[in-house]
Amino acid sequence: MDLFSQQGADNAPLAYRMRPRRLDDYIGQQALVGPGKPLRRMAETGQLRSMILWGPPGVGKTTLAEILAEASGASLEHLSAVMAGVKDLRAAVERARGAQAQQRPTVLFLDEIHRLNKSQQDALLPHVESGLLTLIGATTENPSFEVNSALLSRARVYVLKKLDATDLVDVLQRALADPERGLGKRSVSAAPEVLEILARASSGDARRALGLLETACDFTRQEGEREILEKQALDEVLGYQASAFDKQGDHYYDLLSAIHKSIRSSRVDAALLYMAQFMQGGGDPLDVVRRLAAIASEDVGNAEPRALPLVIAAWDAYLRLGDYEGQRAIAHAAIHLAVSPKSNAIDQAWSSAKGFVAENPDFEVPSYLRNAPTKLMASLGHGEGYRYAHDEPQGYPAGRAHDCWPADLSSRRFFMPSDQGQEKRFKQMLDYRAELDAQADRGASES
Repeated sequence: MDLFSQQGADNAPLAYRMRPRRLDDYIGQQALVGPGKPLRRMAETGQLRSMILWGPPGVGKTTLAEILAEASGASLEHLSAVMAGVKDLRAAVERARGAQAQQRPTVLFLDEIHRLNKSQQDALLPHVESGLLTLIGATTENPSFEVNSALLSRARVYVLKKLDATDLVDVLQRALADPERGLGKRSVSAAPEVLEILARASSGDARRALGLLETACDFTRQEGEREILEKQALDEVLGYQASAFDKQGDHYYDLLSAIHKSIRSSRVDAALLYMAQFMQGGGDPLDVVRRLAAIASEDVGNAEPRALPLVIAAWDAYLRLGDYEGQRAIAHAAIHLAVSPKSNAIDQAWSSAKGFVAENPDFEVPSYLRNAPTKLMASLGHGEGYRYAHDEPQGYPAGRAHDCWPADLSSRRFFMPSDQGQEKRFKQMLDYRAELDAQADRGASES
């Protein structure tokens, strides 16, 4: 089968017509297809191994799979996991058996492999194991989350990156120059500045870049036998370019992670940058404020006790004011968190307490801490010996005998305040009370 037999069709979109036919025409991903690199070696030897190509849209996953299949002389089965079911997979397996009888290998290119359910992946696995099918999966999602471990262990994962602006300008220049598949017959001329604007607007996606170029060429100015694509024409094509993304995709969570880590690192401007990209790309601002609430306790804590109330106030302001003004309130809270002193003492204390309880699940609550709402419970000693803190000197019942710790467990300290911000004062208060305990214990031992 000629994988590229339809690429020259005049009515096909420019992005489809310009898909590379050979690895030498492939732009980008030089870490994988450059001289001596793994996919280049596979193409040169014709020996393919099962793989998963993971990367954002428009970086050449499908094209690369077709080039590799062509180079290996294999039959190509092309299925989309969105539409294919177990029946389609079985039909592809039967055709692969027929090709195997003729001493011809089969490559199964499975687009959007992350959408295969468990039964479909299980149906595919034995044929990949046996070598009947060489699998090339393509996905925009992290395969370690979406592909089961058995199938993943039999396929090497190759990560494809977004194309940079230089790569995309190269793609556009080739399309303008190619007289057969591109726009070369029209003699379209575009200044480097115009192509750079189109490249930046494409967010690393070659398909998008070629689609924008094709549309932009509807607004060229005729000059003799040449057509001039001017910068002003791009206003009609680009309009407002939002960096939209799949709200369940990796980029969505990568941006939330970048916001969190920038604030944790006290990098105010970086946090605002990622927040702006997230919200302008269609991300829900409430997802940001939820993350800020987590940061307030996890990374700021009692070093700045006002942090959490401020985040909750920003959350409330967003709901009351609406999106435009509310986003400013969220930025207000994010800046406060980024500038604040940092402490993870709360997070560490809570993790330690949960771990301790997991190891010691059956301890008894001391009787003096128990309620005694009935005479029976009072007769059992519930509440006996409890010291009411507000009646104690300095509001603190000092001494280890009244430390509220279970009698059958050795005491453990979970909260270790830092020297940052307000938490330094917390540390001083705890140290002072520890000294009161020591004095009370000395007094009890001497009496």
